[in-house]
Amino acid sequence: NGWSNICLLLYSRQEQTEPFSPVNLKFHQKMAYTIKFRPIIPSTIKFNLFSPHFQTISTAKSTTITSSCSIHYPELPNQWTGLHNWRRGSLNHHRFWGPNGPDNVPQSSNLIEESALLDSISSASSLAEMGAAVLSTSDPLLKSKLTHLGYCRWRQEGLPIGNFEPPVRPARPSKPHLVPPKEIPSPKHSGLSLNAYMLHNLAHVELNAIDLAWDTVVRFSPYSDLLGEGFFADFAHVADDESRHFAWCCQRLSELGVSYGDMPAHNLLWRECEKSSNNVAARLASIPLVQEARGLDAGPRLVQKLIGFGDHRTSKIVAKIADEEVAHVAVGVFWFVSVCEKMGRAPCTTFRDLLEEYNVEVKGPFNHLARNEAGLPREWYDPSSSVEDKQKKLSQVYDRLECIIAMEKDNSSLNSPHG
Repeated sequence: NGWSNICLLLYSRQEQTEPFSPVNLKFHQKMAYTIKFRPIIPSTIKFNLFSPHFQTISTAKSTTITSSCSIHYPELPNQWTGLHNWRRGSLNHHRFWGPNGPDNVPQSSNLIEESALLDSISSASSLAEMGAAVLSTSDPLLKSKLTHLGYCRWRQEGLPIGNFEPPVRPARPSKPHLVPPKEIPSPKHSGLSLNAYMLHNLAHVELNAIDLAWDTVVRFSPYSDLLGEGFFADFAHVADDESRHFAWCCQRLSELGVSYGDMPAHNLLWRECEKSSNNVAARLASIPLVQEARGLDAGPRLVQKLIGFGDHRTSKIVAKIADEEVAHVAVGVFWFVSVCEKMGRAPCTTFRDLLEEYNVEVKGPFNHLARNEAGLPREWYDPSSSVEDKQKKLSQVYDRLECIIAMEKDNSSLNSPHG
């Protein structure tokens, strides 16, 4: 099956790239045992498709990309209808929120700063190297700008995916101060207005989302031949979207007299990311299919709160961000299904098993309409849905039986001699 082929491919690579020595003898024996004597591989082994064992043996050859249209994507069923257009769309430079919505950034007066930004990203020779540079940048706005510059350069110049080592964790500014979630102050005690408080929380999510997307690109870059270049193109695109969202949030915070970092934030998002650092299936399950999907749930509620507060400008920004998050969840669904196919596993049960194994909690209330639009099936994240479906089907059966019984009674009474 597909998994056996991957094992054989990786095992053959181990022989080609490393000399057979006592140091890697144990690995050879383990792989030989896995391939020859274990045709049915336990789920715990299957999930470690991209474990640290393979980090030293990959010789992935990056293919130069001349255009996003040249990237091949596998054909998968039940995907978001807008995914093709999102992938093939032109570069989005609308990083400023104007009077009528997204717009190009006004001409910068600090040309020296812009030139330095361009120089810092132009020395990189691959997408993965640029991603590592972004992850190593602590200044949030600089991180956002570098993301866009790097993604644009990759799209325009056709750089390879490359192979680069990510930093242990992303560089972070001195502010905001990171605290446990329970220590985040309430709106009343935050020192910020309610709309600024909610927007600051969203800005923190968007900054983390930039790093989460780039970490996925860089961390799994050694496996570009197995995952396909479309995987990295999609997540670099996600990083670019998130950097634009963060820029909008920071601009609006400034208009409200607030800066990102003016109140404490938590590090829960990155801790979830660290759990899946050696497992691409778990990364897809926990980040786009859980964390990003929460944005689909919370976005409309946040929009209504901001409208109720009277801040229509911020509500429009949040609504636009929530709308664009559908693509990010769709990307997660697409590549999770693709990886499951490579492993020969059913996506629904694999998703549930991974959440249990990695202790990832899925919380409602759910925006089923938006999740369904993104291609995320309800039975994956909502076990009660299967029970409800069974009850609905049973109810339909009972209704039909009652109808048949009633018709039989009517017929019997008509045929009765006393009828």
